[in-house]
Amino acid sequence: MNRLHRAALFARTVRHLRPGQFAHRARLRTQKLALTRFPGPLATRLSRSLPQNPGWPERFEPLDARLAGATATNATAEASANGRFSFLGEERALGDHQDWEQPQADQLWRYNLHYFEWAWPLVTHPDRPWARAAFGRLWHSWQLGTTFGRWDAWSPYVVSLRAWALCGLYGPLIQGTEHENPYLDDLALHGGFVRANLELDVGGNHLVKNIKALVGLGVFLADDALVDLATRHLTRQLPVQVLSDGGHFERSPSYHCQVLGDLIDISEILKAAGRPAPAQLGTAIASMRTWLGAMLLPDGDVPLFNDCTRVGPELLALLEPVPAPPGEQRLTVLQPSGYAVIRTANGRIHLVADIGPPCPPELPAHAHADCLSFELAVDGQRLVVDTGTSTYRPGPRRDYERSTAAHNTVEIDGDNQTEVWGAFRAARRATPRLETATDEGPGQPVTVTASHNGYERLPGAPRHRRTWRVTDDGIEITDEVEGNGEHTSVARLILAPGTQVQPVGENSYRAGPLEISLSSGSDLGSVEVAEVFGKSQLTLCLSISTRGPLPHRIRIRLALGEEPEL
Repeated sequence: MNRLHRAALFARTVRHLRPGQFAHRARLRTQKLALTRFPGPLATRLSRSLPQNPGWPERFEPLDARLAGATATNATAEASANGRFSFLGEERALGDHQDWEQPQADQLWRYNLHYFEWAWPLVTHPDRPWARAAFGRLWHSWQLGTTFGRWDAWSPYVVSLRAWALCGLYGPLIQGTEHENPYLDDLALHGGFVRANLELDVGGNHLVKNIKALVGLGVFLADDALVDLATRHLTRQLPVQVLSDGGHFERSPSYHCQVLGDLIDISEILKAAGRPAPAQLGTAIASMRTWLGAMLLPDGDVPLFNDCTRVGPELLALLEPVPAPPGEQRLTVLQPSGYAVIRTANGRIHLVADIGPPCPPELPAHAHADCLSFELAVDGQRLVVDTGTSTYRPGPRRDYERSTAAHNTVEIDGDNQTEVWGAFRAARRATPRLETATDEGPGQPVTVTASHNGYERLPGAPRHRRTWRVTDDGIEITDEVEGNGEHTSVARLILAPGTQVQPVGENSYRAGPLEISLSSGSDLGSVEVAEVFGKSQLTLCLSISTRGPLPHRIRIRLALGEEPEL
């Protein structure tokens, strides 16, 4: 990418930002520079006061602790105690000299190291004296091996997650040990740091983490000013970040779960501490649970739209999603967040379509160029899947996973419908329009039609419209590309790993229980998909191409085979 093109992308990205974001970014960068030059004086200035009896209410148990109780193993705790950590599919050791900087690791791996969430399994280890001694050594080693104010260990998001963990780990692992006093001093410093470094430039899930940390630290330190500041920010953020349909405004199902978990923790710790919560908090949690229940696929996990990974049954159970009514509603339109869910009455087809904007205007970090993509489950199993997200590291893999080519939608002239670039940026963005969403009644089809303008910047101003027509026996997808001039349109179907695909005629295939009929030339190739960070696997992808003057029309028919025997 040449310098001029990059400058143009940057200009088209920042025009979406709010003026206040620039001011907050300048503030945080100035503070970061000051920390590198004057860490000692600033630490003294930032540190909060310690109460006589610090700690969380005994009746409060954070979701992290409950999750560790459901999933932690002794082997995980013992590996951590020996300085071996596995994050994002990669295991690394601190070594004999306990290297906490880990310069060869991805930044996200280093972030996970500094979150201290790896320590929760130590709480559940049956040998409590051993676990307390092991954690004390690790925390003391971390304190000696990191420098106050130096990124990555002291980036605001990382500090927020670590502060919450350190508060929760204090009682079971530190209280009454030789490390108690310096540990408490460190938490007092965390409180002042988070207060001074709220990520108001970014917002989104980062700011929710900051707010949660302030609440946790405020309760732990009996610091009313921290709690009051956090609840004021939370009151302002709830109507921004939780849309009217209950979806989180970043439009990533896994980040939705993360924010929902944070709000549940905030609500429960305020209640346990006898402190008032914002009036909207309970309503926001309830609506987010309903949204999550509507979005879950039959395997019980989330579809992988935008930056997203599988959440896992243990955490989902703790979030308490409200199940969608079985068989009562064939079409659910979550228009503010931009999703449509179609379930057939016979229970065989479950389709989730992305019909919304890629991101909030001011926060493009987790956007993909995936408008009018979809995921499909047949007979309870995922069959047409999203590519997912395996990495946040800048480079070809990150570029691909965010691209239109990595999704079950139409790509025109090899370009992206939204100009995703860098690791977390987006310039010009596709604007979708839901045209129709109808359920014609029992025995009749459910039809959803939506379009977007993401390609109108190309010569001839192409516009993509897609219609899903779903009946009990199959799905018909019609893609229309209107405009002028010669173009190449490619629709893709990414099939779930392990799906057996067999050509059965010209432009027709059998894929698991589906018989796929295509209106134009097709190609069967392979792509990599990821359900979790750090781990990809090969699968098959059908590409359906049309070349020539517009308009183009591509039809895909997905017919169900016989229902499987029970």
